[in-house]
Amino acid sequence: MQPAYATRFRRKFGVEDELSRYVSALYEMLGSVLGPDKLVLRAGKVNALKMMRSQNLPDRLCALQRLVLEDPTLERVTTRSQQRKVLAEIEETMADVVAQRNAQDAIERRVNEKMTERHQEYVKDLKLEALRETSGPETPATQAKLDDLQRLSQRHLAASALQQLRPQTLRDVVGQESAVRALLAKISSPYPQHTILYGPPGVGKTTVARLVLEVAKSRPYTPFAKDAPFVEASGTTLRWDPRETINPLLGSVHDPIYQGSRREFAEAGVPEPKLGLVTRAHGGVLFIDEIGEMESSLQLRLLKVLEDKRVTFESSYYDESAPNVPEYVKRLFREGAPADFILIGATTREPDDIDPAIRSRCAEIFFAPLTAHQIVSIVTGATKRLGAKAARGVPQLIASYTIEGRKAVQILADAYGQALYRLYPGRHAEAVKNPTIVEDDVHAVVRTSRLVRHTLVKGRATREIGKSFGLGVLHHLGSLIEIEAVAFPAAQSGKGTIRFNDTAGSMAKDSVFNATSVLRAVTGEDVADLDLHINVVGGGNIDGPSAGLAIFLALYSAVTKTPLPQDLAVTGELSIQGKIRAVGGVVEKLYAARQAGMRRVLLPKENFREVDALLAGLEVVPVASVDHVLRSLPNKRRRR
Repeated sequence: MQPAYATRFRRKFGVEDELSRYVSALYEMLGSVLGPDKLVLRAGKVNALKMMRSQNLPDRLCALQRLVLEDPTLERVTTRSQQRKVLAEIEETMADVVAQRNAQDAIERRVNEKMTERHQEYVKDLKLEALRETSGPETPATQAKLDDLQRLSQRHLAASALQQLRPQTLRDVVGQESAVRALLAKISSPYPQHTILYGPPGVGKTTVARLVLEVAKSRPYTPFAKDAPFVEASGTTLRWDPRETINPLLGSVHDPIYQGSRREFAEAGVPEPKLGLVTRAHGGVLFIDEIGEMESSLQLRLLKVLEDKRVTFESSYYDESAPNVPEYVKRLFREGAPADFILIGATTREPDDIDPAIRSRCAEIFFAPLTAHQIVSIVTGATKRLGAKAARGVPQLIASYTIEGRKAVQILADAYGQALYRLYPGRHAEAVKNPTIVEDDVHAVVRTSRLVRHTLVKGRATREIGKSFGLGVLHHLGSLIEIEAVAFPAAQSGKGTIRFNDTAGSMAKDSVFNATSVLRAVTGEDVADLDLHINVVGGGNIDGPSAGLAIFLALYSAVTKTPLPQDLAVTGELSIQGKIRAVGGVVEKLYAARQAGMRRVLLPKENFREVDALLAGLEVVPVASVDHVLRSLPNKRRRR
């Protein structure tokens, strides 16, 4: 179908003039689209210049066809139907060309608009930058906030009591002389060693580690510089993200897209390495408290740093050949960050809870539990540092509520505050400079903090039937286990029962069965004819077989009616052959026995070499079998 304007033209001028004028119009349109110069160049390429200038319609149509289709091999056509077919093809192609040109024009206009906007923004940024260079980044609002911050910085309170009472020298540390000497030998050396400190909480592990570094820096042969850092971290808060988005211990890389590195890096697409604690501790000591709480995967990664003494960084966004990467970033990715430090870890866990690979590269030092006498010394020294006085009996009272040095100092600090509050009303300010702390002040702290005495059971110079004392240990703190037993004739012969705490644990139940077997072998009593009830006073899970001997003695006493001394504590695993096997935590258990006022302790012969010779006032008897235990009972008497 022909366009309407073609039909109107034909009616007025005829078919020949219609085609001729239409071809001329198409030439003008093509010239406006391509431009005169480009039209002539294209005509030369398709060999159409001569035919363009011809007055012959077939020649001009053929030239137009070659120009539009860019094909120099096309021949001219003479018939009207062929010419109209050629015109239709030319129209279709020119429509595409015009549409494309219009689209290009629209895009170019949009591009020009965007470029103008960007140019204006760029000029605006340049003006702002020039303004900052002349007047700085501060505004009235930011300056006001800075003034507030400076006023806050000038306002100080007194140092916290715990900080004031913390030992300032190694001579002030109480009860850890052997551990201090051992750590000094390992750190204050030309070749310092990585070390793990084991011990109960509040005995001075962190303080000793910090003070030992200061001593080491003063030695002439030390590798530590005068400004060697002591970087402290807590294993309970150190976590490792497998996606490597954050790692405060080892360091991480802040990628420009997900983690938002600094603006100049983010705009340039440069990843920014963030250094971790191991690099901050370079040349000094990295102290990790509660290292046993760290994830095993993080412990292994820390081990790699200990071996390499460097931390490496990786990022898929890093391109070493990029021209906008700063040199220090290139060096961090190429060489890593230095991390040559000495690791000191502290933990209240058992050695088995630490990764074996870490333990194999570290020396191990055990801090001893504090005795009541040592707690008294700590409280006395802390009272002097506070500038106060303590009434007679106050240090002993505080020592009865804790065996942790830190907790004892905290109780003292609270009691100091109670004394000030008690003395201030009706007194002049000068009268409370050196207050005297009395027992009522300590009792006030005990009531408000709901403290309980550390050792509820005390050894007594009496005897009881069916009651014995075992020794346990948890987190390097020994404790007394009070065990009682009763025996009754069974209601039916051969149908006796054995009852035991369900919460005591499977190992403790196995110890009960072992004890009944040994009891039958020793006394000849058939436990099937007895109803036996064994109770762990206070309940709790006994994680280990070391209560076996204590359970046997309680049963033996209940069945044979033999009174047991109540100032005797025992520990040891009992085999069904009646042998006493070695157990762990002997040092801590002996400290707990002395804390409870026990006079005598029976322990496995294999553990006797672990006994601390300084445990004054405590008789330690090594035993190897049940027969030996029964012979070791002082003045054994049987009640009929």
